[in-house]
Amino acid sequence: MTATRIVTHDDVYRLLPMPECIDAMDLALRSLSRGDAVLPLRSMVWLPDRTALLGLMPGYLGEPRSFGLKVVSIVPGNHGTEFDSHQGVVMLFGVEHGEPLAVIDASSITAIRTAAVSGVATRTLANPNAGNLAILGSGVQARSHLAAMLAVRPVWRVRVWSRNAEHARGFAAAEAARHGIAVEVTGTAEAAVRGADLICTATAAREPVLHGAWLAPGAHVNAVGACFKDGRELDGAAVAHARLYVDRRESAMAEAGDFLLARAEGAVGDAHILGELGDVLLGQVPGRAGADDITLFESLGIAIEDLAAAHHILRRANETGTGLAVELGPGRSVHTAQP
Repeated sequence: MTATRIVTHDDVYRLLPMPECIDAMDLALRSLSRGDAVLPLRSMVWLPDRTALLGLMPGYLGEPRSFGLKVVSIVPGNHGTEFDSHQGVVMLFGVEHGEPLAVIDASSITAIRTAAVSGVATRTLANPNAGNLAILGSGVQARSHLAAMLAVRPVWRVRVWSRNAEHARGFAAAEAARHGIAVEVTGTAEAAVRGADLICTATAAREPVLHGAWLAPGAHVNAVGACFKDGRELDGAAVAHARLYVDRRESAMAEAGDFLLARAEGAVGDAHILGELGDVLLGQVPGRAGADDITLFESLGIAIEDLAAAHHILRRANETGTGLAVELGPGRSVHTAQP
């Protein structure tokens, strides 16, 4: 009987460094666009007062071959507290026999893989010399996106804006020390974005914090924070001015508020989505056509990203003996894994 391996938050960060996760996400997105995946739309259960939800994201991925799901609670009110806004587990099961293989902390996977996908989008769509970075937001995703941008582009300037100035200052101090790069705090989102050629929006905003009028020619935008159909970080002009790519078309058409609200205003139509990021990676859809193009990657986060990340983590955990091995079932034991 194969033991089920339990992997904690801290172990995930040790087993899934950002550059390796970026490559894993590249492979997974290619598999998705080749049709080598099963990915139903996520289902959600809201608390009666709509303050929190439980999301279920199952899927199958052909390469690397993975079968499982993420179960995650989303509590927007946790922003600025000791609790992450996304908490849960990713579970992997055997493809042949259905045995539970792993239970892995989902907060850390979500933090790393979301930014890693933006890293794939950036190295695929952004200008090669882009390095003037603006980050809107100062939480978990802001931190992981800075790491992802540093991994794929020669970042030479970083500006950060947050609705909470104290959080922005804390982010700047911590990340400057972590990465050895100066991080400037701006008083407005516009001040952060003006002149930037890399922009990451990672906020809990429901109304636009990024306006198309601020975007410089050649800019690339990773839009991450708006994951529901009735909320947005970008105004209609920002979406309309950009060449728009998504992680998955079906998910974007159902849930991407940045796109759906711009469409409802008449700023764009369905054809404005040029393709999935995996289509660009496979050469099936053109990406950036010129240096002055504005490109936009709309990220919702999809289950095959979690599966690919969990597959990588489980492989490394098995190699290093990291985590707790639990033999599930009547009379079976629990023991600390050994190399």
